[in-house]
Amino acid sequence: MFTLKRRSPGEAVFDWINGFLMLVICFLTVYPIWYVVVNAFNDGTDAMRGGIYWWPRAFSLDSFRTVFRSSGIMTAMGITVAKTVVGTVMHVLFTAMVAYALSRKELIGRRLYMILGTVTMFFSGGLIPTFLLTRDLGMLDHFIVYIVPAMFSFFDLIIFLSFFRDIPEGLTEAAEIDGAGDFSIFFRIVIPVSMPVVATIALFHGVYQWNDYFTGMIYVNNTDLQPIQTYLYRVVAQASSNQMLAAIPSGVTTNVTSQSLKLATMVVTTAPIVFVYPFLQKYFVKGFMIGSLKG
Repeated sequence: MFTLKRRSPGEAVFDWINGFLMLVICFLTVYPIWYVVVNAFNDGTDAMRGGIYWWPRAFSLDSFRTVFRSSGIMTAMGITVAKTVVGTVMHVLFTAMVAYALSRKELIGRRLYMILGTVTMFFSGGLIPTFLLTRDLGMLDHFIVYIVPAMFSFFDLIIFLSFFRDIPEGLTEAAEIDGAGDFSIFFRIVIPVSMPVVATIALFHGVYQWNDYFTGMIYVNNTDLQPIQTYLYRVVAQASSNQMLAAIPSGVTTNVTSQSLKLATMVVTTAPIVFVYPFLQKYFVKGFMIGSLKG
């Protein structure tokens, strides 16, 4: 029969202090997001008076209507969705294939490949050589600049490799006896039994692709190919919000300011991934735990 251990007064005080500190940290993390959302849903002209902290004082959707009236944001949203889906699929497929090859004991020189890959985790050529290489490969102002450079990650390879090494060799050996080749074993056996790690890496890279604004800012000059996060950067850091205001048809009454447009654009660009992330967060924990325990 189990008995509950009675906590000392010192332990109880520690728990209360720890809980209070965690609440403070959560508040400091969540409130800035809440502040942006509240002001985005408030009338733009009224928000200029200040004093809005918890709830909209004059609820209005005019800022969001203006944002969605802009053709640029819808184009950027389409580019972001496309590069997130295509980039994630290509990244998972390519990284998993390299990891599977490195997990095979008969691969010649795999120790050397692991050393070279480890070096790339800590050292890189830098921005200028990367830009020159991207230019020479003809990927500037092209959609593939979002896909090809991000197809491989050695960090994700290590996660795949840890999982593939735990797959019983009997599965692959039985398939080889039946005449299956490497590609057949990979797609019909390895990938189906590795769906937890596949989901983990897909989540890692999907979040990266959605939040990536730097690639569009450096390698893409064509505004029709820039993703939503680069569009948000232009709205916040440049005069795009004033251009959006100027594009409002004459005769349309709206109480929208450049500041309210910036806040509404932030909400629109971050809302999809914010809503999806809580449902997939558990895969992050699984991803870090993969390969850490054996039994």
